[in-house]
Amino acid sequence: MPNRSNRPASSLPPTLVPTLVDWFARQRRPLPWRTDRDPYHIWVAEVLLQQTRVAQAAPYYERFLREFPTVVSLAEAPLERVLKVWQGAGYYARARHLHTAARELVAKSGGRLPRTVGELEKLPGVGRYSARAIAALAFGARAIPLEANGLRVAARWTREEGDVRRRSVHARLEQALSEALGKRPAGPFAEAIMELGETVCLPADPRCKACPVSFACRAYTELDDPAVLPRRPAPRRRPHVRASVVVLRNRQNRWFVQRRPTTGLLGGLWEFPGGKIAKRESAREAALRELKEETGLRSVRLSPVGVVRHAYSHFTVELHVFAGRGEPRRRPGRRWVTAGELARLPIPKATEKVVRLLSDASVGRASRD
Repeated sequence: MPNRSNRPASSLPPTLVPTLVDWFARQRRPLPWRTDRDPYHIWVAEVLLQQTRVAQAAPYYERFLREFPTVVSLAEAPLERVLKVWQGAGYYARARHLHTAARELVAKSGGRLPRTVGELEKLPGVGRYSARAIAALAFGARAIPLEANGLRVAARWTREEGDVRRRSVHARLEQALSEALGKRPAGPFAEAIMELGETVCLPADPRCKACPVSFACRAYTELDDPAVLPRRPAPRRRPHVRASVVVLRNRQNRWFVQRRPTTGLLGGLWEFPGGKIAKRESAREAALRELKEETGLRSVRLSPVGVVRHAYSHFTVELHVFAGRGEPRRRPGRRWVTAGELARLPIPKATEKVVRLLSDASVGRASRD
C-alpha cells in the first residue's frame, strides 16, 4: 500500500512529542514508582517490569522496597531473604542480579547508581533497555528506552514492516523517535510511550479512536487494521515436561528439602527432590531413580499423593507427587523443615502447589512449628 502521508516514511510530525507528553501529564496512572525520581526505586521498578505486567508488579515493588528501602539494605541482606521477598514475581535471576549489583555498588560507590547508559549497562542484569530507562527517568539522560510496548507503538507510528526484535529495526525505530524528540527531555516522552502502549495502543485491539496522537500514526491512517503491526512470527508451542517429586518425612515428621544451584532456572530456591520422567519410565520409577541419584536412598516405599500442573513462560510442567519416609545424609544445601519453616524459605510456585496438595492429602504432612 503506498504511503499516503506528505512526510517521509521514517519521519514523525513535530507536534507528536508535545501532544503525547501533555496527554500523559493529564492521564497517567498513579503507579507507585512514579511518586519520586529516586534512582534506586526506578531501578527496582524497571527490573521488576522486565517480565511482569504493571498490574501484577505494583504489590511486589512495594513489598520489595519495604523490606529493602535502600541499595545498602539490599546489599547487606542474605540472598535467601531477597529471593523470599521476590517470591511469586518469577524470573528469579532478576532478584539475584539486583542483589549482586547492589553489593557491587556499595563496594565501589557507596551505593550510588551510575548516571550514564554505558556505566549502567555494566551492572549485572541491566541490559540495553533498562540502562536507557534508568538513565532517562532518573538522571534526565537523552536516551530512548524501547521495550515491548514502545517498540509496538513506534512500529505503528512509522509503519515499520520489519521484525522489531532485530537490532537493525530496533535502531531504526530508536532513530525515528530520537529525531522527533529533538532537544526535549527524554524521560517524559519515554514514560508517555510506555503508558500509551499499556493503555491505548494495545497489541490485539488498539483503541485508536481514544489515541491522542492517532494523527501521527501511519498504521492508523494507512492500514485497514493497525493491529497487524508489528509483524509477529508464529508462536512456538511450549514444551511440556513430566516430572516426579518425592516428599520425604523423617521420624520427627519434618520434610526434606534441598536448595537448587544459585545459577540457572529457579536458582537458589528450595524444593523437594525429584526430576524429569524419562521415556518408557513410569512416574514411580522416575521418583525412585531421582531419589537415589539425589540423596543416595534406595528401596523407599512411596505412596502417590497426586499431580500438580504449572505453566512457566517457556514450558509447562506436570509434577507427579509421591510421599515416603527416609533420612538422607546431611549435606550443605539440605534441610529438614516443618511446614512453617518451609513457608519462610524461598520456594518455586510449583512447590507451593505441592505443599497445598499435601495439606489436602492424608499422607505426607509435615509438623507445624
